[in-house]
Amino acid sequence: MEQADTIINTRWLVPVEPSGAVLDHHALIIRAGRIAQILPQTEAKQRYQAPCIRELGNHVLIPGLVNAHTHAAMALLRGLADDLPLLSWLKEHIWPAEQIHVSAEFVQQGSELAVAEMLLGGITCFNDMYFFPEATARIAAQAGMRAVVGMIVIDLPSVYAASADEYLSRGLALHDTLRNHPLVTTALAPHAPYTVSERNLERIRILADELDVPVHIHLHETAHEIAQSIERHGVRPLARLDAIGLLSPSLIAVHMTQLEAIEMDRLAETGTHIVHCPESNLKLASGFAPVPALLERGINVALGTDGAASNNDLDMFGEMRMAALLAKGVAGDATALPAHHALHMATLAGAQALGLADRIGSLVPGKYADLVAIDLGCLSSAPVYNPISQLVYAVDRSQVSDVWVAGREAVTNGRLTSLDPTAILSQCQYWHDKIQA
Repeated sequence: MEQADTIINTRWLVPVEPSGAVLDHHALIIRAGRIAQILPQTEAKQRYQAPCIRELGNHVLIPGLVNAHTHAAMALLRGLADDLPLLSWLKEHIWPAEQIHVSAEFVQQGSELAVAEMLLGGITCFNDMYFFPEATARIAAQAGMRAVVGMIVIDLPSVYAASADEYLSRGLALHDTLRNHPLVTTALAPHAPYTVSERNLERIRILADELDVPVHIHLHETAHEIAQSIERHGVRPLARLDAIGLLSPSLIAVHMTQLEAIEMDRLAETGTHIVHCPESNLKLASGFAPVPALLERGINVALGTDGAASNNDLDMFGEMRMAALLAKGVAGDATALPAHHALHMATLAGAQALGLADRIGSLVPGKYADLVAIDLGCLSSAPVYNPISQLVYAVDRSQVSDVWVAGREAVTNGRLTSLDPTAILSQCQYWHDKIQA
């Protein structure tokens, strides 16, 4: 008998690679934090023994969900200002609140709330952009969660940094600290073309090449952004980034609701990744990312929740469902975004955008055991004809029972293993009272 660390026997297993595949009554073998093998349960019982054997009789096992765009700490601003367009929401409510309240403590405790919510909802990796990224990195590492934290750059001063030079200096120090971290890595995170100068965007491109890290930016989010760029610079934002050389497989362009055909062609040529945030875009009335047209061109499209201040949750099951339904409705085509591709966007596509596809995003031997078990044995998921369809169109995140990151359980039977929900809720009440005062 071969020795393993953990054996998971599950009713259904959806590996994501190959697309649309569903394996019945299979076992996943974990050894040293990685997937050692996937095989029928009868064979697994004959070949492997392990100190931990999990029997998941009515569950589907999938790769951990990848939330490719977040502002984690903004969970503490959830519901502060709703039903407003983006610029009014930002300028009149969010930015003033941030100027008063954001601190290292705010980011640490807000990130703790977000990490707890995401883990309980089956998210094992998130890509973050916010102030004090070292605090977010620390919380993710303590919770045993995978994260890409942004070396944020913005031309506006904040309590975190007074200038673009200081933002970059602090970000690069964090990058050095995390250089060999097993779970937390970094990306350069310029806020947007309208808040970061051309000179600083050029510096970011050079640094991205030198450090071999992604560049994570809000881009073409609203029609106003496009009009403002044309008025100030004579070209659309995407053209500005292209001229600088930022369009590349290292670029993670978030939102992209305002795109012309020639721009989509250029995105395909350069290998640029896109993160679609359907719920946030709908709530802020920002527009619709042309997902079917992007996919037709072979562009990698991942999914993100955005921050809980604009969504108002960190629920990737909701994003999958909304992405699929929105694509069908806008295209007038029920086949525009099938369930299996929505799941791909929430897993492997996110891993590809973050440069982590060789490590996570699908259930393949050799990759890390970042896994999620979802209970389909409840009334709202019965009967199960196609587990992938159920995941996208019927499942609620409360059906997540177990979550593993690199083979370690972060959620067991619906309970967090390394975070205290009672303490987190107490911290939330403290910030609620302080912000509302």
